[in-house]
Amino acid sequence: MGVPLLEVTVFHPHDVPGAQEGGADRLYLRGSATPDAVSPEPVLVSSVARETDLPVFVLLRLNDTWTTTGGELTRLTGLAESYLGAGAAGVCFGFLDGNLEIDVEVSAHLAGTLPGVPWIFHRAVDATLDPRRSWRSLVGLPGLVGVHSAGSPQGLEVGYDDLLAMAEADPRVAALMVPGGGLLAEHVPWLVRAGVSQFQVGRQVRPGASYKAYVDAGHVRSWRLLLDSTAARAMRSGAMGSADAG
Repeated sequence: MGVPLLEVTVFHPHDVPGAQEGGADRLYLRGSATPDAVSPEPVLVSSVARETDLPVFVLLRLNDTWTTTGGELTRLTGLAESYLGAGAAGVCFGFLDGNLEIDVEVSAHLAGTLPGVPWIFHRAVDATLDPRRSWRSLVGLPGLVGVHSAGSPQGLEVGYDDLLAMAEADPRVAALMVPGGGLLAEHVPWLVRAGVSQFQVGRQVRPGASYKAYVDAGHVRSWRLLLDSTAARAMRSGAMGSADAG
């Protein structure tokens, strides 16, 4: 395993210095801190992208549900192109159908309108009726580089055990998984051991765990050190295991 990727959620250009100085690898830009957040304005994307050389992924969402319409898809494509033109490196989106299953057709269609653009499936996956089946349907979608998930709509406090079990059961799932929504330091070693290599933090890197505060470099650095040290221990353990087997 290489060095885990650390993604920091940002809402404002003032969040960027702390994230970058602290050692973030990727920024996730949303229009607001609320669970029903929608897409930010392109001018905000431009302002954030100008402040960093880190890849910025931007939320694509036009309403407070996990569904979309044909008309919205056209708008989403145009919005994504605006974001990319403003300096974004990728986008984050995902849709469910009326049966609370992954809408693979719609998600793949939108990805297909953005050829070569990396994208992340957002936490809509946590709202599906059968998460294991949902994860299997996501594996292999073109351009998909990650899936935000807490294992439950209520966050990792509720969904951690299920999320860990899914990572342990399928390395393809582990490779895409981006745990967030209440990630704790104590979760990290077990998730890394299960093959997870991408992690998302939001409140954890803000003073007082408040979204009213900007991202703090010291807080980000503590997570950077945790991920690096955990991965190093896992690599040493794996090397020792291989030596013992020989």
